[in-house]
Amino acid sequence: MTDLSPIRRALLSVSDKTGLIELGQALSDRGVELLSTGGSAKALRDAGLEVRDVADVTGYPEMMDGRVKTLHPAVHGGLLALRDKDAHVAAMDEHNIGAIDLLVVNLYPFEETVAKGGDYEDCIENIDIGGPAMIRAAAKNHAFVSVVVDVEDYAGLLSELDANDGQTTYTFRQKLAQTAYARTGAYDAAVSTWMADALGEVAPRRRAFAGTLSQTLRYGENPHQTAAFYTDGTERAGVATAKQHQGKELSYNNINDTDAAFELVAEFDPTDGAACAIIKHANPCGVALGGSLIEAYKSAFDCDRTSAFGGIVSLNQPLDEETANEIVGIFTEVVIAPGASDAARAVFASKKNLRLLTTDGLPDNRAGGLTYRQVAGGMLVQDKDVGFVGMDDLKVVTKLVPTDDQMRDLLFAWKVGKHVKSNAIVYVKDGATVGVGAGQMNRLDSALIAAKKAERMAEVLGLETPLSVGSAVASDAFFPFADGLMEAAAAGASCVIQPGGSMRDDEVIAAADEAGLAMVFTGMRNFRH
Repeated sequence: MTDLSPIRRALLSVSDKTGLIELGQALSDRGVELLSTGGSAKALRDAGLEVRDVADVTGYPEMMDGRVKTLHPAVHGGLLALRDKDAHVAAMDEHNIGAIDLLVVNLYPFEETVAKGGDYEDCIENIDIGGPAMIRAAAKNHAFVSVVVDVEDYAGLLSELDANDGQTTYTFRQKLAQTAYARTGAYDAAVSTWMADALGEVAPRRRAFAGTLSQTLRYGENPHQTAAFYTDGTERAGVATAKQHQGKELSYNNINDTDAAFELVAEFDPTDGAACAIIKHANPCGVALGGSLIEAYKSAFDCDRTSAFGGIVSLNQPLDEETANEIVGIFTEVVIAPGASDAARAVFASKKNLRLLTTDGLPDNRAGGLTYRQVAGGMLVQDKDVGFVGMDDLKVVTKLVPTDDQMRDLLFAWKVGKHVKSNAIVYVKDGATVGVGAGQMNRLDSALIAAKKAERMAEVLGLETPLSVGSAVASDAFFPFADGLMEAAAAGASCVIQPGGSMRDDEVIAAADEAGLAMVFTGMRNFRH
């Protein structure tokens, strides 16, 4: 093997024909013989290029609706033959197999077919067989063969040929081979995941994971960690599919926190009113509803102004100029919304470090899917938490029955609590959080912290009493003892929502009755670890 390998003969067979004609012309101009199949050959020929059909090389026509066309020794021998091994060269001569130095293949649009809701048979027909087989063969023989599977690599290939007098370097071919194997791996992962879903396999014996690089990141959670952002190909509205209008590149923590913020604000239907969520370190420090976006933002901000500094702001309606002017009053890392007016974008333009992201809509918080978390030696996989609790799901367990207004605040607090790290306690009043206790090792401390935040903000806002007085309180899991409940009562809470299910439920209910609290059970837990 030598470092440089010439490109004399290329096989082009692509589903996505973007850039095909330009690539074919560029290769032809460099004296490369073109082989092709089906629609690719027709497109090249219609463009006036000289191209030889693979069927002429193999001696067999495409058959079985195109399922069989490249699965032949004349193709795979040309890709796999070691040019510096006498036995391989002799076999090529004996069987009239010509070397193929460049393979350009992109695969049948299986992922797109699934995304469009194709039926079972349609999806099966869009599983490529010959393409992956050729890609793997060419990638294995990267000592001599260049393999290109992405349209975005066409320009790099031509630059490489120009720099090396029609040849490619070994390092370049290695990089192409790595990309090729990643592509076939991702393709097989998509097929196997789809089949598991189609068969109703909740926990298949083997599961594959794949992603496409979206961007390399400056660092991970900390400067000493390297990181990158990969997308999974789904079209869910959010940070992966958003358009960034301004500001420097998102960091690892920005992406993580922005995702948490947008998923939270999507709990609130924009047709029911404006909502704003402010996130810091993946936890909400303020969430509110309002008659307008600016009202929602101000109420969310007033929950915890200290934590909101340098936070992530998410909105459930398109950003307007008035709200934009309010947001720029403090340092904010990222704002994400389902759209933004030109006037709002103009307001942000003067804040070069503020990132503005817009999406085409909100994520569907009822849509299924999987979540993944790596642990040493493996991966934890579970369904997304799409659990929903509505008014009809609530069970009043105390003597005192919540009012309609309290019920609305209880459900609001429950939606927010779903997005707070456990143990989670959330105080809400009039459609806005007034205290959030997150991530503590016991529920009592979370209740204390949430109450203390409400007291601190009362001082900042010049209120005589904290907004926790008369508030609704949500707990993401049951109270194992009455102490956490009593802390909420001491902070002035008037009603509580919790899953129930503790061995001491009767004791907790009795304590609520004694304290004059109304309490409802959801029957559903919302841990977020």
